Amino acid sequence: MGIELNDAQIDRLARHCAEIELWNPRLKLVAASGAELAIRHVLDSLSAVSLLSQSRTIADVGSGAGFPGIPIAVANPDATVHLVERSGRRCGFLRNAVAVVPVPNARVVEAETERANLSVDAVVLRAYHPLTSELVATLARLLAPSGVIVAYKGRRTTAEAEIDGLHRGGSANIELIPVDVPFLDEERHLIVIRPA
Repeated sequence: MGIELNDAQIDRLARHCAEIELWNPRLKLVAASGAELAIRHVLDSLSAVSLLSQSRTIADVGSGAGFPGIPIAVANPDATVHLVERSGRRCGFLRNAVAVVPVPNARVVEAETERANLSVDAVVLRAYHPLTSELVATLARLLAPSGVIVAYKGRRTTAEAEIDGLHRGGSANIELIPVDVPFLDEERHLIVIRPA
């Protein structure tokens, strides 16, 4: 994937997985464990890291179990990553994970996406709602000038259908980037939107 991680960073990613497996029975954070958790969630989350290398502030909206925000924060310690989550229980998990892992450059924001008071270089979203013009407008309000929205998606046909809807809604400057997630035999794509 072209990402260099040191032993301490790899250990932090493993600790994040351990915290998820500890809390998953109670909180139902993700439907995966063991190697599947590492591949389907951690490696997939890391697939946008090189794209975000110039972003100093990032918001992960609908962070849930901390994907993709915590892996992005671990891989890019110079960036501040805001984990935006509306569920109080999940925010409790995120606060614990940020402290235990630790991820000193991650901040938990307990708020609905529409009410988050942020100005960031990039907004990322994974396993979130399908992209619509209304959602893009909401996310764009969180962006500093020249900011970018990066949405993690699966199949190309699904991603293209969402992009077609955005074009009909007037959105421009959209790029579809295929990504190769190691050990995952599924299509994965990133939709990159640069709002005007």
